Amino acid sequence: MPPMNKLIFKDRAAHVPDFCRPTVDVIAQFSGKWFIFVLGTLEAGPRRFGELEDAIPGISQRMLTLTLRTLERDGMVARHVTPSIPPRVDYELTARGRSALAPLTALHQWASEHSDGIIESREAFDTRD
Repeated sequence: MPPMNKLIFKDRAAHVPDFCRPTVDVIAQFSGKWFIFVLGTLEAGPRRFGELEDAIPGISQRMLTLTLRTLERDGMVARHVTPSIPPRVDYELTARGRSALAPLTALHQWASEHSDGIIESREAFDTRD
């Protein structure tokens, strides 16, 4: 596979104070829906690219590739190539990737508990004069 252009990795925290930069950067990563799907799918163990693609409805090969590269770049996913014909490539969570599951699970639980109230608040806000 040809090398990926490094310019696709954006500095999403470029215009925030230094003390906020790590948090803004991580939240920007977590906010991508594919990021969460890939981490959640890899929670069960290593998967091949095709297995990930089959397990994540609606993801394109390009988005899966970009998401895996970003996660690998951030040290959250490890890519293992087994020499064969064709080469076998497996992806798995690293210790850092596994450590992200707890806060993501907590956020998911919070969102599930409060989603009805948030929807009601939005509807009330949108119908105000």
